[in-house]
Amino acid sequence: MKRNRLFASHALEPVPRRQTPSSPPRLFTSITGASFAWILLAGMLLASSIYGCVDPGPSKEIIYVGTFEGRDSEGIYVYEFDRKTGELTHIQTVTDRISPNFQTIHPNGQLLYSVSREAFTDESESQTIGAYRIDRESGRLELINERPVGGVSPTYVSVDPDGRLAFVSHYITGNLSVFRITEDGSLDGPTEVVQHEGSSIHPQRQQRPHAHSIVPSADGRFVYVQDLGIDRINIYETDYENARLIPANVLAFESTPGAGPRHFVFHPDGEFAYLAEELTSTVSVLQVDRRSGRLEQIQRESLLPDDFEGANSAADIHVSPDGRFLYASNRGHDSLAIYSINQTTGRITLEGHESTRGGHPRDFMIDKYGEFVLVANRDDDNVVVFRRDKSTGMLEYTGRQVHVPMAVCVTQLILD
Repeated sequence: MKRNRLFASHALEPVPRRQTPSSPPRLFTSITGASFAWILLAGMLLASSIYGCVDPGPSKEIIYVGTFEGRDSEGIYVYEFDRKTGELTHIQTVTDRISPNFQTIHPNGQLLYSVSREAFTDESESQTIGAYRIDRESGRLELINERPVGGVSPTYVSVDPDGRLAFVSHYITGNLSVFRITEDGSLDGPTEVVQHEGSSIHPQRQQRPHAHSIVPSADGRFVYVQDLGIDRINIYETDYENARLIPANVLAFESTPGAGPRHFVFHPDGEFAYLAEELTSTVSVLQVDRRSGRLEQIQRESLLPDDFEGANSAADIHVSPDGRFLYASNRGHDSLAIYSINQTTGRITLEGHESTRGGHPRDFMIDKYGEFVLVANRDDDNVVVFRRDKSTGMLEYTGRQVHVPMAVCVTQLILD
């Protein structure tokens, strides 16, 4: 089988043997290579105990910001993130398509996929997905190819854990599409488009299906599609050979009528999942049967303070890397709700709220080290940086933010 060069790990070049003097100092003449290695290791351990282990950290961290069209927005904004200062430095704006609102990074860290609300062609109703190659030195993006996305108003794109398939959900048409990822990272397809059917009780928002997010399980066996319009999470099994999704044997998860399932995230241990319900500003805690894919609700809580009386809708949701805290964004209250997570039961307890320093926080991210949270505020055209207390889960505004017109999605890449 031909090895995929793009996805393969490259072996390190052999290091030339260092030449030693013909007459080494007498101190070392009786020391064997093995003994010398043990002495060297002991010295390293001693230095470690005295000075502490120093983590040099990544060479570079990149933040990609997706946007909607309007207010002079130009496309995907690319920034370098300075972990010491919290500062974001602009390095590129990608202007291939208008309204590149959501993106995801391939597991190999070499590719980015972005969905756009711009029509694929003037004659096409289908909108667009683009595949980009990531320069591993700078983080800059280069377009590989584009495909018709298979629907209207793509709102979410994800990639399976092995990096073989890409999945897209579409809000307006209420369907989802599957793409095969080829050897060079380009997209082939859609290989399948699945249409949802049904409605629910909200007279304006739930007259038809509105597929909002599409999330694969950690092992890639299942794909979960949150449909706001029909109050349901449809569960599929992944057919990798044919690049298709097959309805799972278990029943779909039915949300509380009128809840409007939007975004969904797994706990790192895979035993629990958390669902942001847009229309009722609530979060549901779900037990996950990893063998069958089945979901069962075990708790449901408000995302808002008891005294809040304004209009609000839930948006994004994430679990901290250590699995101890849950965060979800409120649009209207313009905050992040912060919950602690019981590690045995998966249940959550509200710890507080943090203002997002901007209106309509549509999307946010917790960095991979759990030290920062970055929030994209669409209505105030900014990305705001918060420092995160790992022990309490609480957030502190760093005073750092950047102007990004119509910011709606933030994604991190660490260049090692």
